[in-house]
Amino acid sequence: MLHILGYLKRSWKAVLVIFALLIFQASCDLTLPQFTSDLVDIGIQQNGIAHAAPAEMRATTMDNLGLFLTDDEQKLVSSFYTLDGDRYVCTAQSKADWQTLDEVLSMPMVMLDTIESSGKIDVQTLHEEIASGQVTRQHLLGAESQMESELSSMGGSTMTQKAILFTQKEYEALGYDLHEMQMNYLLTTGGKMLALSLGMVIAAILVGLVASRTAAELSMHLRESLFTRVVSFGNEEMTRFSTASLITRSTNDIQQIQMVIVILLRIVLYAPILGIGGILRVTRTQTGMAWIIAVAVVAVIGIVAVLMGTAMPRFKKMQTLIDNLNLVAREILTGLPVIRAFSREKHEEERFDDANIALTRTQLFTNRVMTFMMPTMMLTMNLVTVAIVWFGAHGIDLGRMQVGDMMAFITYTMQIIMSFLMISMISILLPRAGVAAERINEVLATEPRIHDRAKVKDDQLTACRGEIVFDDVSFRYPDADADVLEHISFTAKPGQTTAIIGSTGAGKSSLLNLIPRFFDVSYGRITIDGIDIRDLSQHRLHELLGYVPQKGILFSGDIESNLKFGGADISDERMKQAAEIAQATEFIESKPERYETPIAQGGTNVSGGQKQRLSIARAIAKNPRIYLFDDSFSALDYKTDAALRRALSEQIHDATTIIVAQRISTILHAEQIIVLDEGKVAGIGTHEELMRTCATYQEIARSQLSEKELGGMNL
Repeated sequence: MLHILGYLKRSWKAVLVIFALLIFQASCDLTLPQFTSDLVDIGIQQNGIAHAAPAEMRATTMDNLGLFLTDDEQKLVSSFYTLDGDRYVCTAQSKADWQTLDEVLSMPMVMLDTIESSGKIDVQTLHEEIASGQVTRQHLLGAESQMESELSSMGGSTMTQKAILFTQKEYEALGYDLHEMQMNYLLTTGGKMLALSLGMVIAAILVGLVASRTAAELSMHLRESLFTRVVSFGNEEMTRFSTASLITRSTNDIQQIQMVIVILLRIVLYAPILGIGGILRVTRTQTGMAWIIAVAVVAVIGIVAVLMGTAMPRFKKMQTLIDNLNLVAREILTGLPVIRAFSREKHEEERFDDANIALTRTQLFTNRVMTFMMPTMMLTMNLVTVAIVWFGAHGIDLGRMQVGDMMAFITYTMQIIMSFLMISMISILLPRAGVAAERINEVLATEPRIHDRAKVKDDQLTACRGEIVFDDVSFRYPDADADVLEHISFTAKPGQTTAIIGSTGAGKSSLLNLIPRFFDVSYGRITIDGIDIRDLSQHRLHELLGYVPQKGILFSGDIESNLKFGGADISDERMKQAAEIAQATEFIESKPERYETPIAQGGTNVSGGQKQRLSIARAIAKNPRIYLFDDSFSALDYKTDAALRRALSEQIHDATTIIVAQRISTILHAEQIIVLDEGKVAGIGTHEELMRTCATYQEIARSQLSEKELGGMNL
């Protein structure tokens, strides 16, 4: 999880924008329940009258209400009402002012309405009795306090409702159309709710747009960083991670992170905002049912903890099983011809089934565990709703709350629970994404063992001659117990061909792979024109080399794109010349599209010999100073091999050429032949010299050359 949050640092501006939009969306979402409550309580039950204190009242009503107000309360009320003809108009502006007036006038209005409704006492008579001293103000205020206590025991909403009824009668007396007032309030409140809903939709769309774009950009950056790091890996790192695993990390793992980041920004970030806002709103409802929310939250957390504790180990195992499935599938598809040749289709199908079934069982287990989440969450929400309705109905019956308050409380409670539900739903994806992030970071944190030094000497090699010197070189593979090459020393000069020959496993390819730094020497050094190759940047080193691997590798595209792979500056003339030297012109010209002939991935639509000739032509087209041929002529017939070597000696006579070969016929005319035997130099010289002095070379020659070819040689 920390790794995923770390990825978001580079997009902090977008995260801030999303956070602001989510706050706006949550504010709209949390305001809607209060408007719903107002529609029911004020719009329907109170005919659109929001405050107990009248906006206008008759002068006689003001005088009558004064009977039940203290001197301070009369001064307060007078400060908010202005006489306009025969009526008083309220000048209150703020919500606090209206609440103050409601608190002051509610009880006097209830008292006045009770007296007028009873018919036992005339208000005018009451004025006269007070004026004559028969009834005192203290007596009336005492009666008011007694009634207020009685109403309070019935619930605060009872007194409010009675005060609202008095205000309705006052408005009717003033000639107001109560139906019109109600419709105006309903339409106004409904319009506000519609505007809030529209605002929520716009905010949600913008959040989705920004979140998706941010996640896509982060994924692009991760793929780029991962690919750049993998390209810098040497053979050691590639062996450590395996190609199949690196492909999974570059595709499936990053896709998991992208999906989680979108959900993280859209849901997980929104959930706490909505939940905290809902809790704050619930505390304002004063319904006395907050304990229900506490019980629901504890239940939700308990359910999530149990389910995640059960599924988490399997989530971590799942990515490893995906790696294994990709590995098996890749091996089978790559080795399909061999599998068919040995009639092992059934065995490989069973092998694939084993990997597939193992992954499927793990996925089914986690999915089955997670299927319990939604039903239990819905059950919890429904039980909470029933509890709110049950206890809320008692509160309404006792006059302690109104129907709208209970509806708002239900909505807020559902929002709070939904917040926890959203977080719990993302918890299904977070474990897999967390594992994926760890796997990606493992690759990004791996420093390649072969790297450029802080200060390179590229400027000292502006005009390269191409002389290569092996100076007491020894090499062993990482984690190996013994050296593969021991104390190798020789010089490969420009304009000469240096051949390397030996039995299988003698270390020929290992020696050649040290020059482009596919591996670094364990001891000694390799120099080009006197400069240690480790003091050169890898880019500069590889610019000097034309490398042809033992197994020809072509890339999807066409023949031209493969021959010009060495650089954009390769001209068509140079490309055709290279193809002619590599003896590839004949089969290229025989194709209808010639150099635009498509090449399939891996060069599967050309033969082995054609693939090898194109690989050689690709190296020649680059026009390097040093040619490295790693047994690159093995797939050629003797005639083509001879013609190619003759053309090479004529066209690249000033370059340094190093050839690893199995056939003596390929290297007969080399100026220098190095014979390797179990990683050590068994002999160095020309063919004739070695036939006289090197027993290992003589043994190889006897196994490959006829008696006639060997004739005249002193063995």
